[in-house]
Amino acid sequence: MTGFTPPPPSPDHGTPDGTPDGTRGEHPGLALIPVGEPPQLRADAARNRTRLLEAASRLAARCGAANLTMEAVAAAAGVGKGTVFRRFGDRTGLLLALLDHREQQLQAAFISGPPPLGPGAPAAQRLHAFGPAVIRHERDHHDLILATRTDPLRAYSVPARHLRLTHVAMLLREAGVDGDAELLAHTLLGYLDTTLIHHLSVERGMSPDRLDATWHDLVTRLGAGPAE
Repeated sequence: MTGFTPPPPSPDHGTPDGTPDGTRGEHPGLALIPVGEPPQLRADAARNRTRLLEAASRLAARCGAANLTMEAVAAAAGVGKGTVFRRFGDRTGLLLALLDHREQQLQAAFISGPPPLGPGAPAAQRLHAFGPAVIRHERDHHDLILATRTDPLRAYSVPARHLRLTHVAMLLREAGVDGDAELLAHTLLGYLDTTLIHHLSVERGMSPDRLDATWHDLVTRLGAGPAE
């Protein structure tokens, strides 16, 4: 897990050409950002934390993130309940720590992974690739993501959300899309919200292909160009 990196500058505070500071070209200014507050731990404490997370991950896979308890993690890891609380603070802190690794895998893919999702492809192609990648991520981890949302407003203020917003706004600008890039980015990310993806996929039975196709349609209608 990486150390904490301050959130990238807001998309509406950029350089004179409209590109956020430090994010020209292949966006070297973007860096992996944890979902929650990352701990600064000694090596032994880091190993103990990893052991607890591994136990929690196994339990979440077996019983679902919504049913994960601090007591169950402590028992599975062979430690006292107080140890788990001291390491993660509360249940939400534990769930955020579990989500952090998976979120950073997605971040690495769109910041520095292979094209078209990562650098090296035109902005429009990267924007088209971004939606399906996030849809898969939200669908695969929806139970864990939803279990962390104890405060609905917090979903808009966490650094990981800000990173996605900055990234999409940059691609919109580079693709030559007219309008307020920040608000358009918020609109596109609204379509990728975990709750909506879960509702459309599970409650409405919509296929991943249908969700992906609508993302491509939205991006094309904004003027970024069709998917290739």
